[in-house]
Amino acid sequence: MCGIAGILDLKDRAPVEPRRLEDMCRALAHRGPDHQGTYLRGFLGLGHRRLAIIDTSSLGNQPMTGEDGRVVVCFNGTIYNFRELRGELQDLGHLFVSRCDTEVLVHGWEEWEEGLVERLNGHFAFVVWDARRDKLHLVRDRFGTKPLYYANLGGLWLFASEIKAILAHPAYGAGVNYDALCEYFTFQNIFRYHTLFKDVYLVPQSNIMTIDLDDGRASYRSYWDFDFSHPDRFMTEREATEEVQRLLIQAVQRQLVADVPVGAYLSGGIDSGSIVGIASKHLDHLFTFTCGWHLDGVEGVEQNFDERLRAERMAHLYQTEHYEQVVSHSDAAASVPAVVRHLEDLRLGMSYGNYYAARLASKFVKVCLGGAGGDELFGGYPWRYYRVAQSLSREAFVDAYYDYWQRLVPDEEHPSFFTPQAWARVGDRDMKQVFTKVFNFDPDLSFDTPEDHVANSLYFEAKTFLHSLLIVGDKLSMAHGLEERLPFLDNDLVAFAQIIPARLKLKRLRQSRRADENDLNKMRERYQEYDDGKNVLRQAMARFMPGELKNGPKQGFSSPDESWYRGPNLEMVKRALLGKKALIRDFVNPAYVERTVDEHLNQRVNRRLRIWSLLCFESWLRTFIQGNKVVAISPHREVRGVWPSGQPWGRAGAAS
Repeated sequence: MCGIAGILDLKDRAPVEPRRLEDMCRALAHRGPDHQGTYLRGFLGLGHRRLAIIDTSSLGNQPMTGEDGRVVVCFNGTIYNFRELRGELQDLGHLFVSRCDTEVLVHGWEEWEEGLVERLNGHFAFVVWDARRDKLHLVRDRFGTKPLYYANLGGLWLFASEIKAILAHPAYGAGVNYDALCEYFTFQNIFRYHTLFKDVYLVPQSNIMTIDLDDGRASYRSYWDFDFSHPDRFMTEREATEEVQRLLIQAVQRQLVADVPVGAYLSGGIDSGSIVGIASKHLDHLFTFTCGWHLDGVEGVEQNFDERLRAERMAHLYQTEHYEQVVSHSDAAASVPAVVRHLEDLRLGMSYGNYYAARLASKFVKVCLGGAGGDELFGGYPWRYYRVAQSLSREAFVDAYYDYWQRLVPDEEHPSFFTPQAWARVGDRDMKQVFTKVFNFDPDLSFDTPEDHVANSLYFEAKTFLHSLLIVGDKLSMAHGLEERLPFLDNDLVAFAQIIPARLKLKRLRQSRRADENDLNKMRERYQEYDDGKNVLRQAMARFMPGELKNGPKQGFSSPDESWYRGPNLEMVKRALLGKKALIRDFVNPAYVERTVDEHLNQRVNRRLRIWSLLCFESWLRTFIQGNKVVAISPHREVRGVWPSGQPWGRAGAAS
């Protein structure tokens, strides 16, 4: 929930202009339609947009100050154990005036300062101004579910929940970060904590970033990290199953806390199905939402991508009030400008399904439960782990995994992919080093067994793939004023999932075969052949799900873009990427783009991921760089884009 914006002027130490802070807040209006508040103290300004979830009265408005006015908090998220912490703080003499979780952060910081963060079970990003210490703290939760960006412009610090608020300040001029661009077109992700915008950075997950007003320097403290390397080797399947069941029930119950209607996404898979099955037993009325695809003209394996039938069966089983969004090829094209404008920080693959599902849910609820984290914690991608499971050394593991995660453009093609001018501006070209630095390699860490390699794989994917899924989920749900909650990312459940032995998560751990995620037919074969992931979770959910649903085949939330990019959306792709007015021509070699489209059209290679990323980058340039005109989007207004030719992207879809 909510949006944070702020200015700290250590450059001129001039009073913050209220209108500058208000402009930044206005750019975040979609995140918090219920209230806007500001706090001004000389050269510090804090702004907040509120989405009221817990204690919807004005007593929960922010920025919120403490008892003596020397601690001020701007908060985005939810603290699920706030009632327990509130009781503890009251016993220590703190007085509360509201029922909201934000006030727990204020008094908690007064009492424990940075020690508060380790006590929190929730998803959050918040800013604390501590006048007692003359320090400003920027904090993100353990897993990175809520983003928080900053830019240091020669001592003028700008920070916000979304980059568009930083763009709203006249001191920042938008430009391209070429190192991040190379990273994005290698991995379809950004592993480091910079962004495609020059001089804009992301506070790392599970970190406290502190700016000392005395010397103007920033420091970081990591207070937690994933660790899959110390499993309980004596754990039995029964022990694991029973504890996962108990902890997931507990997590869902915790995350149902709200003073507004709550719903859940329902894809038809085990993750969302487990959550809905539990939530339906604790709520008198539960809304559920599914996104499916219009499949006319879709060929091959993509004909099986629509999950609505399975979701409908689950909705009937759990007696939920169920709604569906059906997305067509023209809806997919129409969504790109809005999706990119809200994402800003481009990451991962096709995400317009998330955008439409969130838009649908926002018409009925303010809070929606999702299943993110289940795959990364319980081993939901066995074909990836089996790619490296038989590695004989650390070097072999890194080589094999790095080869796998070059999702878009391999290293050897970078010079021909980028234009000479763009390639000359890429300073850090060693993407393998960027990849390797993700791992928290302990000198004593073992690389002797498949179990060791699975542990390393889970760590990598939690730090990179999951982190980006969370950023995408936050941006595209908050685009519609909707808070997404993720029960799998509960502190207690994550702690236990990390010590479950890999042999209990994966049944066929000793087998190894590679699958290319661009080859959908081979991927489906691997889904069927190695559909042995999340074994513990499947057993734990037997109480809530019938066998045919619990043991159903793995089906990712994929859209039929391979067919659409060869068929009805081909002209849109050509118009956007091959036209002479395409902005990507300044960055990407036109001949390379033309070859990519030709390879896809003639079915030599499925280039859906690369085409999507090129489309997003073109839209990103048009939205943020050309003229640097950033306008906050109303959460219920369609945004239509226009290609250089003046022809529209497509029509905007509507919920069915």
